[in-house]
Amino acid sequence: MKGKIGVRQLTLFAMLGAVMFAGKMAMAYLPNIEPVSLLVMLLAVCFGWAGLYAVAVYVLLEILVFGIQMWAISYLYVWLLLFVAARLLRRMRAPLEWALLSAFFGIGFGALCAVPYWITGGWAAAVGWWISGIPWDLAHGAGNFVLALLLFVPLRKRLSQLAGTVLPE
Repeated sequence: MKGKIGVRQLTLFAMLGAVMFAGKMAMAYLPNIEPVSLLVMLLAVCFGWAGLYAVAVYVLLEILVFGIQMWAISYLYVWLLLFVAARLLRRMRAPLEWALLSAFFGIGFGALCAVPYWITGGWAAAVGWWISGIPWDLAHGAGNFVLALLLFVPLRKRLSQLAGTVLPE
């Protein structure tokens, strides 16, 4: 996408960011299982770099609802890392490949989020925080794998159609 973003695109990305947040909240009763990772990958693949607007809306909603805490710092970069990885791998077609990317991201999520703890408390704080969350990261990885395996292809088809109707050439 080149040039400025229009009102239609801005509205779409605001809604997609809100859908990410609502989806996470709707699944909050499940331990670390959420649709955000799947949707971040789909945004990167279907909307290109403009999809970052929706990711920014999602992160902003998280911070507005839950406040600024240590995890909020990591949200400023972890979703960007997944977005960039998906953008670089956007030509992958096999659902299993997307499921594996999503699973590895989920399993590594705690390690990625440990960076602010390392900066503020040193290696011991970061490693201790990360190790205590490994069971949650495993659940995150498993949930990401299943969601991506089942939903990446059909959602990619629909979101690609939507992208074609709202994004300028």
